[in-house]
Amino acid sequence: MSFQLTVLKVLAGQPAGRASVTDIRHAVEILMNSGRDWTDRMKRLAEHVPDLNIFSAKFVFRDALGWEITEEGRQFLSALEKAAAVRREPPRSNIDPPSNEPTAQPVTDATKSLDPPRSRRQRPRRRRGKGRSNQRTA
Repeated sequence: MSFQLTVLKVLAGQPAGRASVTDIRHAVEILMNSGRDWTDRMKRLAEHVPDLNIFSAKFVFRDALGWEITEEGRQFLSALEKAAAVRREPPRSNIDPPSNEPTAQPVTDATKSLDPPRSRRQRPRRRRGKGRSNQRTA
């Protein structure tokens, strides 16, 4: 279902919500291969609608020129994104911190001495055993 949601997102981002099948295929390929962020985002959205079919739900209209997202499709996508955002939003605290207190102390000579010393950047260690070519000894 994340593929169908990606199609909806692509169409929603197109002028007039319409694109040729070739353009959709190209955009979907780019997004699906862009990394885990996109894939994970689409999977989270798909969890809300496991049996989605964008064509039978009439969220996308198909004709000889390409595909077009319908107004129902736009409303569905918007509602789905809001539902997913609410579900992931962390709980808010009812107590706001006082605004007259400083949030961080200024750095002084006294506070510098409390900071741990910076460690040197270590060189990567060589792997021994596994992963090295087997050397035969005579």
